Parts: sequence; structure tokens; C-alpha cells
Amino acid sequence: MYITVKEAAAKWGISDRRIRVLCSEGKIPGVFREGRCWKIPIDAEKPADRRFKSKESILSQIDRKKAELDSRRPLTEGELERLNEEFTVEFTYNSNAIEGNTLTLRETDLVLRGLTIDRKPLKDHLEAVGHKEAFDYVRELVKENAPLTEHIIRQIHYLVLADKRNDRGVYRRIPVRIMGAHHEPVQPYLIEPMMQQLLLDYAASGDHIVTKLARFHIEFESIHPFIDGNGRTGRLLVNLELMKAGYPPIDIKFTDRAAYYNAFDAYHVNHDLSAMEGLFAGYINAALDTYLKIISQD
Repeated sequence: MYITVKEAAAKWGISDRRIRVLCSEGKIPGVFREGRCWKIPIDAEKPADRRFKSKESILSQIDRKKAELDSRRPLTEGELERLNEEFTVEFTYNSNAIEGNTLTLRETDLVLRGLTIDRKPLKDHLEAVGHKEAFDYVRELVKENAPLTEHIIRQIHYLVLADKRNDRGVYRRIPVRIMGAHHEPVQPYLIEPMMQQLLLDYAASGDHIVTKLARFHIEFESIHPFIDGNGRTGRLLVNLELMKAGYPPIDIKFTDRAAYYNAFDAYHVNHDLSAMEGLFAGYINAALDTYLKIISQD
């Protein structure tokens, strides 16, 4: 005797999506696929969810450290300015490098100070300056506690895409494919309604901010609303929402790009959000440690 995915989800109190992931990963003994449907033995026991326990552990750490940060005196203007200056250079370097920019960290710093790097494309210079201006705009939005809207997303993208004047802040009008990805972005006519739904779902979510932003980021990149600059814009949006909620911003390193790409694939292939959650949680946890260490030295 076998039961369906929906019946197993009701029996074990977890989502249909999670049941499919468990089936595809071979975590349920005796399960097999018949056509497009999974057949689950009626006497199968719910697998232990070690992934969830691990996630809960780091989320608990984040909550504790965030509460401690909130309880301490705020950083001085000088401390914040120094942190923001160093972060902006590294964030600009890493976010652009993930997308193929050839400037080194040192060269990015020099470009943001107004210098020109010999034998480096003008495009790379413009991307560095555009990303910094976009992050400066994000910081202003944080001060205003501005709600996330399509208009704000378009404005951030407008600043990011400094090297493509006609495409700045404009939803793409042609289909695109992402080389090597396991997901095909939506058709142009679906972009606007899907962006609207994405923002509604995000605003209505009661999940922990790590889970909420991991899902939002993947879904935003899946829609791929712009012809270029989606990754940089998406990572800026993550930091906008983190900073509005009182968390330090995070900087996904160029050296972690394989894990970052794999997190997208895990979601699209296996409906598994935990890889992106884990990546975000690790960065947020480390950023909180940095801020708390600075405060404790005063």
C-alpha cells in the first residue's frame, strides 16, 4: 500500500515541497516514482530532519547576537563611517567580481577614490562607481525605513547599470537564458505581475529574516527582471532589508561564488532552500560577531 505526496505531507505535518525533496534525495525507504508521481509506503516513518535542527541552531545564535547588539549602545558616527567605507569597497569588489568584473580589490578601492586603472575596461570602472552609488542610495533608504517597492528596485538597478544607459531601471523586453543554470527566467510579459506577487509574498511572510531573504533572493534572480545587473541589484536588495531590520550588511565573497551558484541549483532542482539559508546565515552570524567585537573594545 502506498500514499501520495499530499497524503504524506498531511500525515507528517510538513509541506508537499519538502516531501518531494525527501523523495528525490532517497530519504524515505521504499519510495519510488511512477510517471510524475511519487509512491510512498503507507508504513514509512517521517525522516529525521537534521537540516532543520542545524538551521535552528545558527538562527538561534543570530537571534541572540542581534538582541545583544540591540541592547548595546549604538556605534558612533565615526565608527559607522569607517565600517561603511571598508565594507563598501569590499562589497563592490566582490559583487562585481561575481559577475565578471576584472578589477582587483585594490583597484576597486582606487577607482572609488577617483583614479583610473590602466589597461582595465571603462565598463569595469563604471560598474564600480555605479555599485557604490547604488549602495549609498540603499543607505539613505535605510535611514528612511522605506518599504520595498518596484520603484525602489528600479532605482537601485538604474544606479547599478551605469554602463548601459538605455537598459537602466527598465524591465527586459526579450527572453533570456542563463548559461549553465538549471532554471530559465520567465518570459518578459510575466515579469511585472511576478514582481508584484514576489513583493506581496515577501511582505506577508512571517519567516525568520534569513529564510525570508533567502527565498526572496532566489525568486528575484529567477524572475531575472532586467537584461543585466540582476545579481548586483539582488544582493543590494538583501542588504537593504537586512539593514532596515537592524542587521549589519553582508558581503558574499567572490571566493564563495561556487557555493552561491550551487545554492540556486539546489533550490531549482531539489526545491531545497537550506543551501542559500545556510550561506546567508553564516555571513550574518559573522557580521554580527564583527560588530559586537568592535563595541566590546570600547
